[in-house]
Amino acid sequence: MSSPYPRHLPQGLVLLYEDRDLLVVDKPAGLLSIAAGAEREKTAYRILAEYLRKKGEKRRPAVVHRLDRETSGVMIFAKSDAVKRKLMDHWDEAVLERRYLALVEGAFIEAEGTIDAPLGEDRRGRVVVVSGGQQAPFSQNAVTHWKLLKSNGRLSLLSLELETGRRNQIRAHLAHSGHPVVGDKKYGAKTDPLKRLCLHAERIVFHHPHDGRVLEFEVKAPAGFYRVTG
Repeated sequence: MSSPYPRHLPQGLVLLYEDRDLLVVDKPAGLLSIAAGAEREKTAYRILAEYLRKKGEKRRPAVVHRLDRETSGVMIFAKSDAVKRKLMDHWDEAVLERRYLALVEGAFIEAEGTIDAPLGEDRRGRVVVVSGGQQAPFSQNAVTHWKLLKSNGRLSLLSLELETGRRNQIRAHLAHSGHPVVGDKKYGAKTDPLKRLCLHAERIVFHHPHDGRVLEFEVKAPAGFYRVTG
């Protein structure tokens, strides 16, 4: 008997896994995770809420972690606030691996490295690296590990693992290092060959909040990420 997954939902959202506690999806670039205010546009949250309603489940999805609108890849939703809280309250212990791919501007001398730089907000509300000399009572520590996969001298493809999961962490860290994510005009990118923010949540490995078993999900980045680096 064939597996019912992956299951294709509206707006390019793909359901990778479902049980009584969780929904795991592959979110396409351009789709909001959840509405920020009173917007009524389709979001991953609304699509999953409608999916559950049509199934007759009297539950609402709950966002466990968010991906930016223009970031694609693996994302977890809970089927109850209790499961959401259990995951979020023990996130560092539950998540064993969280890996991204980013196409960035420029070349690298080293094959791998770590960006350990605290993050805060500037006056426009943009997440930025906070220098040691600044008074930043609301800054948070942030650590990103990276490995170089491929480069043509102008653009480079990186694999990144998060030690911390701050909002816009990868984008802010890479921009600070002089290698903004391709297509990320907000953080100073000058190139946009794929007409999108070239950041993809490729893999997540975590303990199931109910029984502790290890779940692994991986979705390869679009082929364009590799093609444009030659």
